[in-house]
Amino acid sequence: MTAALRSREAILALVVTVMLGLVALRAPGYLAFSNVTNLLSNWGFLLILVLGQLGVLLTRGIDLSQASILAFSGMFLALLSQVAPDLPSGAFVVLAMAMGIGLGLVNAGLIVFAGLPPIIATLGTMTVIRGLIFVLSDGAWISSHEMSAPFKAFPAGAALGIPNVFLVALAATFFVWILLTQRRIGRDIYAYGGNPEAARNAGVSGRRVEFLVYGLSGALAGLCGYLWAGRYAIAYTQSAEGREFAIIAACVIGGASITGGRGTVAGVVLGALFIAILETALPFLRINPFLQLALTGAVILLAVAANARAEWLPGRQILPREDRT
Repeated sequence: MTAALRSREAILALVVTVMLGLVALRAPGYLAFSNVTNLLSNWGFLLILVLGQLGVLLTRGIDLSQASILAFSGMFLALLSQVAPDLPSGAFVVLAMAMGIGLGLVNAGLIVFAGLPPIIATLGTMTVIRGLIFVLSDGAWISSHEMSAPFKAFPAGAALGIPNVFLVALAATFFVWILLTQRRIGRDIYAYGGNPEAARNAGVSGRRVEFLVYGLSGALAGLCGYLWAGRYAIAYTQSAEGREFAIIAACVIGGASITGGRGTVAGVVLGALFIAILETALPFLRINPFLQLALTGAVILLAVAANARAEWLPGRQILPREDRT
């Protein structure tokens, strides 16, 4: 019981609860139903992306292209909805994930076959994809009246008052939890991130792991792109630009290690909630927009610094990334 109370997840859950309570005391309307649904949507979008980033971080990698994949998926499918207005929502979901997987595998290929460091590979694809969005749209925005009704129906919908975006995030959470904790590939991911050399000696395929985690990250980013464009009824080149910091921060706050091999689904779920509350509470409290950026950045930096301090455990050896096999 004592160990459970001292776990990162328990401490973070307590911090989130206290933060939510303080905001509610200062602004009781924050917990109004309409605002709670907005919080759930924001949490859902961030959580979908965070779950993809978790797998990458576990392998000592990083994916800076998620927000760009999101924007590309949203723009491409919004344009497709104009050409094929009768295409059902389910088809958009499948296409979004397929595009995301394809772009994620490009990242993996650059890392595995070209030998590029993950930060360089994904920084490059992030820039290329943003450029492709501009070429695809000719710099134009796609607004609500230009999108088909089926395209917007599912992302903007809700079940029993709960936004569909959040329900998708819950389904993604369950899937990733099963993958990482109940399947052999999940153990391989943790082993490879914790000690690549030992994992390879034990028969773990580094290439398989890399392609899986980057493909999953891309798939979730692509899915999020469709949901984003459909719910907000807008698609443009700068969609989700700058969200990379919030995604990685949520993972680190939730206990995912940037040196690989450590991190839990429960932890990053709470990390994403922490960021979502922080981002939605500050505007609700009518804090100066410029001060909001400073406060958000300061709180995130403090949380990340605290996590980094905890990273330096006695006897923990950080091995270099070796050639993949």
